Amino acid sequence: MEQDYEIVLDQGKEKMIERIAILGTGLLGTSVGLALRASGFGGAIVGWNRGAEGARLALEAGAIDAIAADPLQAALESQVVVLAVPIYATLDLMEKLASVLGPEHLVTDVGSTKGTITEAAGRLFNTPERAAFLPGHPMAGKERGGAALGDAELFRGAVWLFTDDASWQRSARGAELVEEWRALVAAMGSKCIDIDPARHDEMVAWVSHLPQFLATALSALLQERVGDAPELKDVGGRALREMTRLGASPYSMWRDIAATNTQAVQAAIFALEQRLQHLRENLKTPALREEFEQANRFRRE
Repeated sequence: MEQDYEIVLDQGKEKMIERIAILGTGLLGTSVGLALRASGFGGAIVGWNRGAEGARLALEAGAIDAIAADPLQAALESQVVVLAVPIYATLDLMEKLASVLGPEHLVTDVGSTKGTITEAAGRLFNTPERAAFLPGHPMAGKERGGAALGDAELFRGAVWLFTDDASWQRSARGAELVEEWRALVAAMGSKCIDIDPARHDEMVAWVSHLPQFLATALSALLQERVGDAPELKDVGGRALREMTRLGASPYSMWRDIAATNTQAVQAAIFALEQRLQHLRENLKTPALREEFEQANRFRRE
């Protein structure tokens, strides 16, 4: 069941989070660091990235204070670890971190699908003897990735979803770290919402993944049909630019999403295929007007 809430920390309570490790300084990881600084977080932020260039750009932008040589050591020395890497890389780091972190640590992520990550969180973390793990997903991003596009305002006004589980038995310190991290997310300007992981994956398949795959298919089709006539991009104008903007998204960003949310994405694409067939069959009937009226209602509401 979905639940939204506003978190306000007790101002008289001593802050527990003094050091944050961001593992993965691409668009989201760098933006997290910048947003933390913009919201007034005064602790240390260390970053690690598989590619040296991404870490360097994040450091130069002020998103992190230092570049870590080893992700596990960086995690050990921090109270909070933010995993901002693709989903399968997140799962790999979760396996490694579970064996070295303790109940004084919190790990969270920004992955776009939550079923597999939430399952792993329950299996590897969230007991009194282990680190806490809070699965998260900020509904924010850009069609292109990379530290150079990091934005301190990326999460302002966005929804940040959490797929927490009330049955998890965290340590008292882990539970406190979770609440403090939620407060930091709210301070970045995000609206925090708790949601069931299966419901999350079904929902984002419709509102995030389907638009991406539609834009990818349309852009690929246009490249095939008119790619040798680039001047036609200008003929298409704003409509074409808006409809194909997401077509610039790289495969590396979406490979793991497609693989870990396959069933929900397939269902959404199939429903769209049926809708397009309905349009194709009714281009000269009153059903076309009904389809436009339905679409207009969605945009108005």
